[in-house]
Amino acid sequence: MNTVEELLVSVANDAEPPEGLGLELSALWWTKKDRWDEAHDVAQDIDTPLGSWIHALLHTIEGDLGNAAYWYNRAGRQEIDPEQIEVEWDSIVEFILQGK
Repeated sequence: MNTVEELLVSVANDAEPPEGLGLELSALWWTKKDRWDEAHDVAQDIDTPLGSWIHALLHTIEGDLGNAAYWYNRAGRQEIDPEQIEVEWDSIVEFILQGK
């Protein structure tokens, strides 16, 4: 995947994340697919600040803002308002894609 748009096309058309997507984008793929449990299972295996950022987003989606605050702190990032979930998802994907 090279763009947010390509990832979104995959979410719309595929039953599973594409092979070789990587843990971070796979977690975000499942997130956009509204499959929170699968996304959370993947995110738990990413022991990096980026993984913590994804984990924070997931707990914001879940509505567990206290847990989200913990993960945002671990990621070194500012907490978001639940109304910013879509923007945050885009920001994380862009951050990952720019690092490639």
